[in-house]
Amino acid sequence: MRRPLMLLLPLALAACGPSAPPAGTASTPETAPAAIPDAAPADHTAMLQSHHWRLTDAQTSAGARIDALLDGPEAPLQLDFADGGVHVSNVCNRMGANAALDDDRITVDQVISTMMACPDEALAARERAIGERLPGTHRIALRAGEPKRLTLTLENGDVLSFDGRQTADARYGGAGETVFLEIAPERVACTHPLMPEHRCLQVREIQYDDEGVRTAGDAEWAPMFEDIEGFTHEDGVRNVVRVKRYQVPEPAADAPAQAYVLDMVVESETAAR
Repeated sequence: MRRPLMLLLPLALAACGPSAPPAGTASTPETAPAAIPDAAPADHTAMLQSHHWRLTDAQTSAGARIDALLDGPEAPLQLDFADGGVHVSNVCNRMGANAALDDDRITVDQVISTMMACPDEALAARERAIGERLPGTHRIALRAGEPKRLTLTLENGDVLSFDGRQTADARYGGAGETVFLEIAPERVACTHPLMPEHRCLQVREIQYDDEGVRTAGDAEWAPMFEDIEGFTHEDGVRNVVRVKRYQVPEPAADAPAQAYVLDMVVESETAAR
């Protein structure tokens, strides 16, 4: 039965080693590696949704490397399955499409994206290549071992292989709380129980109304002992970021009870010196 991946995809466009080979025939049972089964089709939605999928290999039906998909910046092409569709990362624009699963097939509708200019030619080529290939009905295979592996055999015969990295929601056992943080241009001295020379981000939580206008009454500036996963601070640059805040289950002694994961950078500016 054909079913939506989850819900209808709401696209907010304002502004992941090669697939495991089949288990070989071993000469003796004692030396044969244990076969890692593919996930059953009924498990596909949960596994797709709980991982980021980063491209590790891309070949044509003739076995030729698809350079446009594999070359370019260090961060590889990434697919995320959520909100009833598939979202594409590490390309120039925000890209996404509705998607539906039918046993071992996935049907992807026409890709929608923003239209920002892309000065990086390799990144632009990557974006064009995935945009041309993603729509259609493709065969899907998921390996249930570790790391999780996704293989998409496309309508045209191309084979894309991805490694899965567990999402923050899956790691921390919940959706987390969305908050906005303003990050000061410079780190500040702070006392960290595990890192005596550590310098902390200085942050304050800010609020926006329903129309996206920043409201009065920002929180006080305070040192933030933990870093924000996915965010790289640059001295002299002020940022406003949207993050997911998670409660860490059973944190280790002297470890933070909360974890912060970057969702998006809302503002960024170089501070006057």
